[in-house]
Amino acid sequence: MENKNLFALKVQLLFSLVNRGFLNDIRLFKGFLKLELQQFVPRHLRKYVRLYDDAPSLFYYDKQNPENLRTISAPHMITIMLQNLLLEEDDDLLILGAKSGYIAALAHEMAPKGKIYILEANSSIAKFTAKNIRKLNLEDCIKVIVKNPLEGMPELKPWQKILVTGAIRERRIYPLLSQLDPNNGVLFAPIGGEMTQIYTRIARDGDNFTAHQQLQVRFTPLITQLEIDELKLITDISILESEEDEAEVERLSREMKIKYINNIEDQVNFRHVEVKEETKITPERILKTLLECINDFIDKLREAKKSSQWSDGIEIFLILTGLIRYSKKIFKINIDKIENTINQLKDITNRCIEIERKINGDPNLEQEKKNLIEKQQKTLNDLQGIVSKELGVIVKKIK
Repeated sequence: MENKNLFALKVQLLFSLVNRGFLNDIRLFKGFLKLELQQFVPRHLRKYVRLYDDAPSLFYYDKQNPENLRTISAPHMITIMLQNLLLEEDDDLLILGAKSGYIAALAHEMAPKGKIYILEANSSIAKFTAKNIRKLNLEDCIKVIVKNPLEGMPELKPWQKILVTGAIRERRIYPLLSQLDPNNGVLFAPIGGEMTQIYTRIARDGDNFTAHQQLQVRFTPLITQLEIDELKLITDISILESEEDEAEVERLSREMKIKYINNIEDQVNFRHVEVKEETKITPERILKTLLECINDFIDKLREAKKSSQWSDGIEIFLILTGLIRYSKKIFKINIDKIENTINQLKDITNRCIEIERKINGDPNLEQEKKNLIEKQQKTLNDLQGIVSKELGVIVKKIK
């Protein structure tokens, strides 16, 4: 069960991303809401991370080589990356650079029927990433492979989508472009030198490659020094490009011409990113997502053993119902009934916590606690019934 304070910060961040025009895809909204960022950061580093700030999150630090640190990209950067890939639900995606598995897990929420491969040169990071993926039971959908990311995976081409999470020189893009699906394959990468890159989306149509430049990555208020550092694709594999490799890159760069259709945008505004009508964020879809989130937490509460977990879960319910209340007049949601049932659940749980402090082998208190636990489960069932009914009403309106 996620900590209630972290969940509140996450919700605040999500609505900030929506209001600022970054987050436009309901699938990604759901993914952020569902996944717990702290699970992708090792415990010993969490004290250095302000979870759910719109900033990079440190997840890897090498004491022997302090410059070799890795971060999970800032949430606004992740929305730029994933929305610019234009993911379809059955797309296969190749990700260069692990980012602890967080970006891959979010991408899976957008393309649940596709396969995702992560290429990571640092074996320690790859091991930690694979562990994170296993915890989510996504090992059949997301594979982590230790190899030089810049080589791509030509043996599994064509790739519908390729995401490069670290800075890459333009000449190194061509071998990756050759692995793209000729039928509207998309690559998204920060292309440039060590200090400045341009986030660029390149789409393939047969032998034609069209590039749309999104954002110049440089020292501005939007990009922190840590964000610049993370764009250096540091590896622990010594890469010596042979003359044969150089010759192949040169050949591809001569044969494959990229057509740039716009200038670099100095102002950040990503409202123009193409989001299909059926995945576009709307008040109705946000409301549906919040109700689904309550349903998911109900299922988690059934398995909770500690009263403190119940207490956090109920507070999360109240956070979600507080958001839903803003939509009450528009969608005629029976939020009062939902909220009253949650408050009943809160009273029962508080009494359970009180008894646990006093119980000390008292048979009467033992019996009262047993009765309260039964009442907890019944009230939880009542809550799920009410939420499911309201969810059905919203689904019909969306259709």
